[in-house]
Amino acid sequence: MASPTKLQTYASKPRVFIISDISNEPDDAESLVRYLLYANQFQTEGLVACTSTWMKNKVCPQDMHKIIDGYERVVDNLNAHAHPNDPYPTAEYFRSLIKKGAETYGMAAVGDNVPLSEGGQLLLERIEASSNSEHPLWILCWGGTNVLASVLLKIQNTHSAAEAAQLRSKLRVYTISDQDDTGTWIRYNYPDLFYICSVHGWNQYGMAAWAGISGDVWYGFDKGGPDSTKISKQWIKENIQIGPLGSKYPDFMFIPEGDTPTFLYLIQNGLGVPERPDFGSWGGRYIATDASGKGIPNGHFSDTVDEVIGCDGQKHKSNHATIWRWRDAFQNDFAARMQWTFSADLGKTNHHPVININGITGLEPLHFELEAGAILHLDSSASYDPDPTDSLSFKWYQYRDPSATQWSVQHEVGELDIKLLNEAGSIVEVKLPPAEKCCVELISREAVRKGQLLHLILEVKDSGSPPLITYRRVIIQTTNEKLLGGGGGAEAIGDVMRDIIQ
Repeated sequence: MASPTKLQTYASKPRVFIISDISNEPDDAESLVRYLLYANQFQTEGLVACTSTWMKNKVCPQDMHKIIDGYERVVDNLNAHAHPNDPYPTAEYFRSLIKKGAETYGMAAVGDNVPLSEGGQLLLERIEASSNSEHPLWILCWGGTNVLASVLLKIQNTHSAAEAAQLRSKLRVYTISDQDDTGTWIRYNYPDLFYICSVHGWNQYGMAAWAGISGDVWYGFDKGGPDSTKISKQWIKENIQIGPLGSKYPDFMFIPEGDTPTFLYLIQNGLGVPERPDFGSWGGRYIATDASGKGIPNGHFSDTVDEVIGCDGQKHKSNHATIWRWRDAFQNDFAARMQWTFSADLGKTNHHPVININGITGLEPLHFELEAGAILHLDSSASYDPDPTDSLSFKWYQYRDPSATQWSVQHEVGELDIKLLNEAGSIVEVKLPPAEKCCVELISREAVRKGQLLHLILEVKDSGSPPLITYRRVIIQTTNEKLLGGGGGAEAIGDVMRDIIQ
């Protein structure tokens, strides 16, 4: 049987504040059920019921309470599957976080003389407490954003400009598109706010990156690419809508769990780097909208694309693919955690592998700065599975999309040469591309001393049921001190592009 002290642990926990138009349709309730299964990874600081364009004049905190009632019946079992250092919060604690947002639509809740809702008051308290915290506050908006907008205006009116800017610097926002008229207002008035959001035609949700969680059947994008079996009503019925908590997961109306990418983005599994939306994670990949270079760490981040080989064996390139490419893994993860709710016996369910690379255990990325053409040795053979009967498989691959500045990944990003050094695949030799492939300016072809940032992913999967995956990202900053590999520029851009393609 697995030992609790051998389970994955977390060095720190993101602070999370959720604002949800729960009950406008079933998907918010679905997302909250899944969120609770990961609640030991987060420091949850608010659960506020809000309005949206689909539910303009009421809020439904009572439906959050119903889901917490189901959680209360399984939290002891969940704690048996958590490392002792990372317990699940009590149901009583979650109930204390549930508040009402304004029961009006959009900007009607925002104004110098408009009092804050009780949800707004709680958010204001949490933001002001951020000045004493080294960790940012992640505000996850599953509906309209008028609760956030009202608080930002309150801060502006009650603090000096410098103090207000300092408080905003501690905020990280991920919204599920614009669902009222305050989103545009926020981005216009506070361009320094770290703000992840798909922007598109009003209500054209099928265009948004987050729709990659489950929207391919409903919206009809990327046909043949995503595997739709694990978002089907039958799969959900058999694997999720079970037990005291799973029974609180309603049937979906349009697409299931449209809000879930906001916290999948923060899941601590070794893949994502929350401060870098451009790196990609289960919650998608986003890049700075502002071309001035001020997009990191603050500013608006919007959709970009990944190129992925789909189930049909064809290449698919879309913003949705930045999420659906991970679907098999995050749905298996969901199903495994739901099994935890049934029993405190660790021997009856599956648990995540723990990765060790070059003697370093953890989930944080490993960073290297190496000359182009250099060789790097990586050894993950000390990785283990807490379930003693499970075996591990190792898969190393380059995640090329985050290294690109254009859509032409295949023309722009240098390739890592990955050579397996043992039968298990746990030890590899990685050769960096030559300078001309990773340390030259894209258009002029001039050599540069600091080249591309290359991403290598280790994916360790166990043999349990369902199989679970832990990741480790290796980030390699390529360098070129001798300025090798330059040249090939031309007076005409057509000549340069011909050289690149060749």
